Amino acid sequence: MRIRMMLAGAAAAGLMAFPAMAEDGQYAPQLTRIIAEAAEGTCLAAYMAQPLLDACNAQIAGMAPALSAMGAIETMTFVSARDTPEGKVETYSVKFAGGQTMNWFIGQERDGKFTVVGAGG
Repeated sequence: MRIRMMLAGAAAAGLMAFPAMAEDGQYAPQLTRIIAEAAEGTCLAAYMAQPLLDACNAQIAGMAPALSAMGAIETMTFVSARDTPEGKVETYSVKFAGGQTMNWFIGQERDGKFTVVGAGG
């Protein structure tokens, strides 16, 4: 099953143009909550900048059933961080109870809200 997730503010390909930063991830708790809420059909306004929230709300009806079907998050492992002109973007490997593992990214945080969150890459 392939899920298309929201991406606002930067193209995923553009994220690869910047070197990896040597550090551990900081955004795992926020990403975990965003994924869990999306699986329940809610876009988490507390962590999403308005353009990302708008994109999420436009897609949530299709995303929620697919995320819910994968089950709860079993593990989330930090993969890398990339520095972009708009801010750091972290990538995590997320394993779901249904057995599927996907890479997810989150970043470009301003005032506690993110402008990019998505799956792929």
